[in-house]
Amino acid sequence: MPLIKRLAIIGVGLIGGSLARILREQGEVGEVVGIGRGRANLERAVELGVIDRYFHDPVAGVAGADMVFIATPVCTIAALVSQIAPALAPGCIVTDGGSVKGDIVRSCEPLVPSGCHFVGGHPIAGTENSGVEASFSTLYQGRRCIITPTERTDPAALAKVVRMWELAGSNVVQMDVAKHDRVVAAISHLPHMVAYSLVNAVGEYDGCGENILKYSAGGFRDFTRIASSDPVMWRDIALQNRNSILEMMDLFAGYYARLREMVANGDGAAMERFFVSSKEYRDGIVNQAALPRVKEES
Repeated sequence: MPLIKRLAIIGVGLIGGSLARILREQGEVGEVVGIGRGRANLERAVELGVIDRYFHDPVAGVAGADMVFIATPVCTIAALVSQIAPALAPGCIVTDGGSVKGDIVRSCEPLVPSGCHFVGGHPIAGTENSGVEASFSTLYQGRRCIITPTERTDPAALAKVVRMWELAGSNVVQMDVAKHDRVVAAISHLPHMVAYSLVNAVGEYDGCGENILKYSAGGFRDFTRIASSDPVMWRDIALQNRNSILEMMDLFAGYYARLREMVANGDGAAMERFFVSSKEYRDGIVNQAALPRVKEES
């Protein structure tokens, strides 16, 4: 018996499509129903074997599902849960992949009917590409997935969502919603804000009389890869996690101002200490990634 009999995925793109692919490979899902607006993307998902059938109407699409996974922009999730709530089968679990959790969990928990459950989740994985064509079954392998239970979370529903992400290859961490939003503001949201700002700054620089982006090499392209991510998605993330992002932007601005002062003063010794400290932090990330995966709880 598979873990999930019928999985309804709202938003069959990179995130939702990759989850469906790995659960199929593991033999842990019976049927996958895709839900979305783009007919061409959904038809391609059927052709690729990512989903079995599809609906444009979320209410019709979730009928009979024992698990609903919402992989749409964060600002749409609460409205979708409100829309599908009357159609959820008894015992159905609704979870999501949104990278902001506080507003989503607070809004969605009261919306699901009695006997159904909402469990907030965030797989920390992705690429700058989108659509079902971009999905692949190993997207979550070795990546963290943060689950954000509350005092209202049903233990059996929580266990099923955790197991789903473990089967996808994720290292599952349970975390308070407020802590989650501050953590991802630092490790994900701030880097995107910096990348978008850097590309705009360099792209609009007119001190050389030409667009100097054409001279960009590997370092600039690697550093700014995430600036190719969906602008609408990141607009919504910045709106929903505004306070945590502002906290990290202010912290970053302080460190950047310190470095600017070192450069302005020609303080080579201070710059070297600054760069050594950064290198040690960065090398620690790489070394930690090389260690065997362990289950964490926070």
